[in-house]
Amino acid sequence: MQIQFWFDFASPYAYVASERIETLARSHGATVDWCPLLLGVVLKRKSADGSPFQRATEAEHRYRRRDIERLCIRNGLPLVWPTGFPRGSLLAMRTAYVAREQGWGREFANQVFRANFVHDRDIAKTEVVADLIEACKRPSGSVLELAQSEENKKAFLEHVEQAIARGIFGVPTVVVGDELFWGNDKLEEAFEWLERER
Repeated sequence: MQIQFWFDFASPYAYVASERIETLARSHGATVDWCPLLLGVVLKRKSADGSPFQRATEAEHRYRRRDIERLCIRNGLPLVWPTGFPRGSLLAMRTAYVAREQGWGREFANQVFRANFVHDRDIAKTEVVADLIEACKRPSGSVLELAQSEENKKAFLEHVEQAIARGIFGVPTVVVGDELFWGNDKLEEAFEWLERER
């Protein structure tokens, strides 16, 4: 059975989930469809305070940052906070959509998450995205050209709109059948539900 994993490279919670989900999927005999989501498009649909993570009070900001650090310690994951946070992810996300459509979405997503949250590389820069494409053994020139084409931009936005219409409002979100599980802390619950659905 296949589940969907919706993510945006700007989200540290999605980074943590991205490092956990494939192991969980294998242990439950499932496969993962890595689905990029433009979180900015989703947040613009929300009322006044569209992004609580970015507009949090200082106390909330400190807590969430420390929460991510504890999660990484708990899961044995490396973490280097991006020098600029959150980083723009539009080009990387458009490229992730191309990679998904071509069948190498997981590999590319892992490269970008680690570039952002482990190696402190600026994933908003074209040359960084090109390096990550090449690390996946793909031709960066033609992939970037396709990623930035009007056809891909339109297709990706339609993909995002379909997610919004389905009720997806944040990342990471796992979809099991018709059920949505939002948050890194819901991964285990998502796979428990998967077992119920079999």
